[in-house]
Amino acid sequence: MKDYTSVIKTEQYVEVCFYIEHEAVMKLGETMNGLREEAYMNGYNWEAVLTYYLGKTAPDLLEGMNTDPEAGMYMAYYPLTPENEAKAARFAGIIHDLVEHGETLCRLIQEEGDDIPWD
Repeated sequence: MKDYTSVIKTEQYVEVCFYIEHEAVMKLGETMNGLREEAYMNGYNWEAVLTYYLGKTAPDLLEGMNTDPEAGMYMAYYPLTPENEAKAARFAGIIHDLVEHGETLCRLIQEEGDDIPWD
């Protein structure tokens, strides 16, 4: 994975960390904000976009997931189980793909931005 995502195991959880102050992520966020004023991409709006996207494309990843968005980071976490470790790895891969292929999120914001619960 790129250095803007990591999967971390603790005693109780498996965490997906998305470092939104990374240069590539900030650049994508600026592009998204240029398309829609509400899309200032802090941790809370990344939570809104990612939850919306997963609901459409991978709703199983939302099962058992908790989140902790911050100004400079978004974190999702699951109780530590082998199944949830696989979910976390999949979610980190999805984030990576979305950042590397930013046109997917830009199109989503243009076409479905009214349906995203912005911060």
